[in-house]
Amino acid sequence: MNSDIKTIENKIKQIIEKNEDAVKGFQKAAENVKREGVISYFQNRAKQRELFVKTLHNATPVLETGDAEISGSTKGTMHRTWMDIKTFFTSNDDEAMLKEAVRGDESAISEYNEILTETMLPHRMKEIIREQRNEIQNDLETSGILERLV
Repeated sequence: MNSDIKTIENKIKQIIEKNEDAVKGFQKAAENVKREGVISYFQNRAKQRELFVKTLHNATPVLETGDAEISGSTKGTMHRTWMDIKTFFTSNDDEAMLKEAVRGDESAISEYNEILTETMLPHRMKEIIREQRNEIQNDLETSGILERLV
């Protein structure tokens, strides 16, 4: 198999794993916050990222990207544990969780931008990744507004 194609496959797998981590992270954040609007925000973000994972799996049937179950990574599990600890010691849980979401989204955007530079990336996959990146970018702006309100 061509090394360029293998590199692209690995990057797509990383994006899928990042989104799996985001699903679980947003679910965990929804459990840790108190305000109904912020709970709803995180629940909606988890659903959005589940859709991202399904879309990426459906667009890459030839890849061995694992099963459709949302599992996430060991690094993501450690981050969710950190979120629990931070919530325990932080007086404003909603703000702390929103800041963690922003940090994760900024990291995701960087990974999306990196794969978009791949010249061998199929056109349809590039469209999907660009659309998902743009949605995450829009969500970052929304979370900034929410941060100011909590």
